[in-house]
Amino acid sequence: MSKQRDLRDHAKALAELADRIREINDPDDLAFAAAEILGRTLSVSRAGYGTINVADETISIERDWNMPGVKSLAGVLHFRDYGSYIEDLKAGRTVVIADAEKDPRTAEGAAALKAISAQSLVNMPVTEQGGFVALLYLNHATAREWSEPELTLIREVAERTRTAVERRRAEAALRLEQAESREAEERYRLAAKATNDAIWDWRLSDGHVIWNEALGDRFGHRLMETTAAWWLDHIHPDDRDRVEHDIHGVIEGASSAWASEYRFRCASGDYAHVFDRGHVLRDDNGKAIRMIGAMLDLTERRRTEDRLRELNATLEQRVTDAVAARLSAEASVRDATEQFRFLVQGVVDYAIYMLDLEGKVKTWNAGAERIKGYAAEHIVGQHFSSFYTEEARTAREPWRLLEEARKKGRIATEGWRLRKDGSKFWASVVIDTVHNDAGDLIGFAKVTRDVTEQREAQRELEAAREALFQAQKMESIGQLTGGLAHDFNNLLGAIGGSFSLIERRLKEGKGGAERYIATGQDAVRRAAALTQRLLAFSRRQTLDPKPVDVNKLIVGMEELIKRTVGPSVAVEVVGQVGLWPTRVDPSQLESALLNLCINGRDAMAPDGGRLTIETANKWLDDRAGRERDLIPGQYVSLCVTDTGCGMDQETISRAFDPFFTTKPIGQGTGLGLSMVYGFVRQSGGQVRIYSELGKGTTMCLYLPRFAGEVEENDNIHAEAKLEPASGETVLVIDDEPTLRMQIVDVLEEAGYKILQAGTGPEGLKLLQSGARIDLLVTDVGLPGGMNGRQVADAARVTRPDLKVLFITGYAENAAIGNGHLEPGMVVVTKPFVITDFAAKVRDLIDS
Repeated sequence: MSKQRDLRDHAKALAELADRIREINDPDDLAFAAAEILGRTLSVSRAGYGTINVADETISIERDWNMPGVKSLAGVLHFRDYGSYIEDLKAGRTVVIADAEKDPRTAEGAAALKAISAQSLVNMPVTEQGGFVALLYLNHATAREWSEPELTLIREVAERTRTAVERRRAEAALRLEQAESREAEERYRLAAKATNDAIWDWRLSDGHVIWNEALGDRFGHRLMETTAAWWLDHIHPDDRDRVEHDIHGVIEGASSAWASEYRFRCASGDYAHVFDRGHVLRDDNGKAIRMIGAMLDLTERRRTEDRLRELNATLEQRVTDAVAARLSAEASVRDATEQFRFLVQGVVDYAIYMLDLEGKVKTWNAGAERIKGYAAEHIVGQHFSSFYTEEARTAREPWRLLEEARKKGRIATEGWRLRKDGSKFWASVVIDTVHNDAGDLIGFAKVTRDVTEQREAQRELEAAREALFQAQKMESIGQLTGGLAHDFNNLLGAIGGSFSLIERRLKEGKGGAERYIATGQDAVRRAAALTQRLLAFSRRQTLDPKPVDVNKLIVGMEELIKRTVGPSVAVEVVGQVGLWPTRVDPSQLESALLNLCINGRDAMAPDGGRLTIETANKWLDDRAGRERDLIPGQYVSLCVTDTGCGMDQETISRAFDPFFTTKPIGQGTGLGLSMVYGFVRQSGGQVRIYSELGKGTTMCLYLPRFAGEVEENDNIHAEAKLEPASGETVLVIDDEPTLRMQIVDVLEEAGYKILQAGTGPEGLKLLQSGARIDLLVTDVGLPGGMNGRQVADAARVTRPDLKVLFITGYAENAAIGNGHLEPGMVVVTKPFVITDFAAKVRDLIDS
């Protein structure tokens, strides 16, 4: 009975789908309706229809049907994030999984599938012309067996949906094509009307011709519409048959272009010389249906050419008469050479001369004598390599240039050349080959121009540009150092003032010193933060990388961000489900995110806008890696998008410069984005800016994926407790006496026995003695030829189990703070709270 009821339900679902197909025109709405019918009929958690990108192994989902309480999967999903069953889909096989935890294709991705309410699923591929193009999918939140009638219904709905969707898309495409055709026709009409070019349009079906106002104005014909017969009648009778023959030859043939010169009768009765060109439009069967063209008025050019021909004819006649009067036919060739010599002799700005096949000078003009300093009698017969520097002759450059000219026919080059007096000039040179009537190479023609002044002017221009750049850079450095000096002076003033007031209270025996102590400590913390920003953009800060869930970090900061950007900015967080972890310094990432949000707020001031914080998993192939200057692989992206003023390309190119800021003087040192960039690059990632003026900016951080698990640690900011010592001995090495004194005092108060040294060699001598030493505390940067890491490594030769606590103000050694410390070694960053430092000592000794 249940089976019969199921069959009735299935038939009812197909009937409902047929009705919806008739009613719905939008392809996406139709796909959603099919998913909704299937989801309700089969009582699944989710049903949807999406298009497939086989190359990227992704599915794009516009929207899907979901039971109440089930989250939509709309967007783009990577199949590989959930298992290996994409291989079955690409082969055209339907994927039916009753329990993701038990199926080998989804065992590794079972947790991700359960997280999206898909412990059981059916993925039915839709193919077209043998290709995998779409997918009808059903998900259920718990394990479920899929019956054959259910699969039959799913298959039938998938096929009907694909056919209907493709039909709707084809109909929409046809409507769009028709609309675009009408729009293109209107754009052509308006463009033809607006242009100054003479445009005509000939409909071949009825012989109707129209042209634009520019053509009418050009030739005086005020009518804008006529016939092809009228047009031909206005072509000069001597040109008419030729033009008509050529036009019909193009129309009846396969060519799409026609061009011709002829004489066209103007309204005044005069004929204009025109160059007319047209383009033939054909229908799908290849039949010419239309010709569109443009006419160019050549009348003035032809008149000029006629005048030039007349002048040339007159000149040629005079030359011919002179030559005939003076020369015999036997001496004509020698006289031609003499004419060439006479022609070039008067040129003084160019060195023009002939070379024989070996490169010896045959002729010499006045320009050559002026530029190179040789008189003709001193250089004719000499090899042209005399003009080259000793280095060029040693490298055989003159002979190489002749060989290159012999092969190419003409070459152009530049370089240093020598004058007769030994001075150098920068020459621009052209070498042409010379052939006789039989085509044999008989020598070379060489033209040289002295361009030293132009070259020097160019170099001076480049030097001026470089000087301007340096001046701008120094101005930026001045702004930066001025801002830093101002900030540090304020902080030092707060610290010094606090100490002075504490001293006075102590001398006067008064209480209330606590608030001055708090003020001094706050100034120290702010000075440390400013120092960290400087170290960040120089990529020399000490990082403490840990596995981080970026989504959880953002959730923890969301309220802080909203308070910081203010009520005029709407903050939206879009976190990807199943986001990979990354390994970074969480406090630095928090600082970077807050910095980007503040920049976005400032870009939207004063009207406010929307700030979107979005995370995603990114697979970067070779091309994508090159575009982002990253090694191909898996990355976590954290993007902050604002709807503010945007940036132009020049601002984007300078945004990460440590001295660059768009804010007014006094409102920013230009360290913010430099700090973000330095931190991300030091963490193995990259920062990219995507922006458009007036439309907003997106700042994206790309951080390497971490393959391990993120450990839960809710007590990361717990206050350190100072535990008493049990007689242990600590060796303290630090070249700063004040800091060493403070460390020694607090450790002695805690009950430790202390040994101390001010340099690396002094500390190593104590370590190589027989004294008991339970812990080495050493600054990284030490005088005396040995840094702290070198001291620790040398000490572990004889004390392999020695525990070491490094102190550093920046990453003096690349290994420290980047996950490469040996077991039993820990690093703390200056400045630090002295009691927290003592607790760190206790923890390290007890570990």
